[in-house]
Amino acid sequence: MKAFAYEEAHGLADFALTLRDVADPVPGPNDLLVSVRAFACNPVDTKIRTIRSGSGGAPVILGWDAAGVVQAVGADVTGFAPGDQVYYAGDVTRAGSYAQLQAVDHRLVARKPATLDFADAAALPLTSLTAHEAMLERGIVYDEESVVLIIGGAGGVGSMAIQLMKALTPARIIAMAARPETIVWAQAMGADHVIGRALAQEIAALGLAGQLHAIFSTTHTSDYLADIPALLRPFGHLMVIDDPASLEIKPFKQRALSVHWEYMFARAMFGQQPERQGATLAQIASLVDAGKLRATRTRTLPASTDALRETHAALEAGTVMGKVVMVW
Repeated sequence: MKAFAYEEAHGLADFALTLRDVADPVPGPNDLLVSVRAFACNPVDTKIRTIRSGSGGAPVILGWDAAGVVQAVGADVTGFAPGDQVYYAGDVTRAGSYAQLQAVDHRLVARKPATLDFADAAALPLTSLTAHEAMLERGIVYDEESVVLIIGGAGGVGSMAIQLMKALTPARIIAMAARPETIVWAQAMGADHVIGRALAQEIAALGLAGQLHAIFSTTHTSDYLADIPALLRPFGHLMVIDDPASLEIKPFKQRALSVHWEYMFARAMFGQQPERQGATLAQIASLVDAGKLRATRTRTLPASTDALRETHAALEAGTVMGKVVMVW
């Protein structure tokens, strides 16, 4: 098969992904072998590129967001058959979706939304799962009085978090977005209010200081961490997905606040009910087909080394709005 791959971990300036022939993946008993029709790029791709090198003669294949057609199923697979059109994020410890074929645990997979093409479907899995696990799988009960802030409201995860919260809860949603185009995008996703980067001042201007039920910080957490405890109501929640250099927990004590780390790949990495991700993606597909969620793809490019380099640069710069998708 063809795949975009590299041997040694490297930075953007030394971008080394090339299109090459590699051996077809061999599916295990729980795997699907998927013919990848489209894949999306995410910040995790750029992070893995800088720290992971190939081993045992096998190059690194990035990418954990895909849609395609099942080619073959493992002996222990149930619920899928060759020809099924599917979508998934997959397992970050395995070879990714920057390839024409990918082996993926069937428990992490669902049939793609029937109303979406492969490119739109490929934009959804990683961000939908991340947003769902962070916001809706932490035992938090949202009601009409709940006010939730999403930092990074125009990014891939933020876009899905806004939509899921509006579709599945009665909460009032505030999104942070600063550029004119990202403000419009966050509003289109369903945000009730959009604020800029002067976080504490703008929340105070809304009369909501100390009243937020939850804050989902998808980016630049370290820039806002000092302000966050005072913005949350007692027994409120902070969800974090990025990597602040440090996180001082003591300021969260007085209001009895909870801090939740979200890492979408944890279920696959540690075997913690991976089938829940397949079930969540099936739910997402139903919501899309019912018109309650929309695709977040903002750009589609033919898969190429130049397109990947350009997209990795934009991801590292934090300028991507929604999702960028590559098609074979």
